[in-house]
Amino acid sequence: MKKPNLGRAWKTPVTGNVIAWLGFAVALVLGLTSGAQAACRQALVLGLDVSGSVDAQEFRLQLDGLANAIEAPQVVERLLAMPSAPVRLAAFDWSTTERQRVIVPWREVRSSADISTIAAQLRSTKRAFNAAATANSTATALGTAMTFGVGLLEQQESCWKLTLDISGDGKNNTGIAPQDVFVANTFTINGLVIGADNPPIGDVRLIEIADLSSYYRSTVLRGPDAFVETALGFRDFEDAMTRKLIRELEGLVIGRSNP
Repeated sequence: MKKPNLGRAWKTPVTGNVIAWLGFAVALVLGLTSGAQAACRQALVLGLDVSGSVDAQEFRLQLDGLANAIEAPQVVERLLAMPSAPVRLAAFDWSTTERQRVIVPWREVRSSADISTIAAQLRSTKRAFNAAATANSTATALGTAMTFGVGLLEQQESCWKLTLDISGDGKNNTGIAPQDVFVANTFTINGLVIGADNPPIGDVRLIEIADLSSYYRSTVLRGPDAFVETALGFRDFEDAMTRKLIRELEGLVIGRSNP
């Protein structure tokens, strides 16, 4: 009886295809592992209003309030929820069409030390624009600030979610109108509106906030799940920013992918 030639079995087309498939699978796994290491869960840009309506004390309430908000336990928990795909964060302040300044360059948030570094940067930031000139200016270039923030987000288009957060206490009155700013449909723009700290009569603050919130909804907000948070004056900014960050960082966004 003739013994089968076992050596030829490895040369059959079926077995050869299996080997090729296994090689492809290994390469795919290695590629996915490499991609996971370079992943970014969310790019978040924070824009702070330092126009003429914002005095020196209100400037500090914003910068220090944001620093305290990112160090709030619930925010820290969400920032560090997925070390393999961290959040990238940047911040800028804005006023007129000529005045936008990056105050926190892009930083990947992988640890509590990263959060502490960002908070320290915010607390040490001084007002850059001439205080007297800014105070005498009524210009509020909200649309220009949106354009600037979108430009920063475009540097991080590999991230799964792209979010711009604009804070402000007034409507646009110079430069490009917010509704005319082109924003890709993969970007989200949220707003944080700030009411007057010392309203002249009882319900004026609530009326102003309702009006400004409506303005932001109709002209500023963009993208999936966009929303407006409200602060009852600059002294409430920290609490409002904390609520907003918790909402923005909630859960994982896995639907966005690049070709």
